[in-house]
Amino acid sequence: MTLDANTLLTILAMMAATVATRLGGLLLVDHFTLTPRLKKALGAVPPAVLMAVVTPTALASGLAETIACAVTAIAALRLSLLPAATFGVVTVALLRGIGL
Repeated sequence: MTLDANTLLTILAMMAATVATRLGGLLLVDHFTLTPRLKKALGAVPPAVLMAVVTPTALASGLAETIACAVTAIAALRLSLLPAATFGVVTVALLRGIGL
């Protein structure tokens, strides 16, 4: 397997964009007072991102994936991102295991 120069540059550019976004957010948050309303709004971002990632799977895959996406959505309302995603993965694995 070889690594094309354009592929490497793309990966490095994506890395730089990710780091800049995260550092920019950290630097900006120091200059603002987080009101309870803003904290609540920022708390809704991770479940929204999770739903944006799993919704195409729910709509384009089989019944097991659709049910697992629903489980993930429900779990994301109460849990953080990693446990919610874990519930979804375990659910799809179990459902596929029983032949669904």
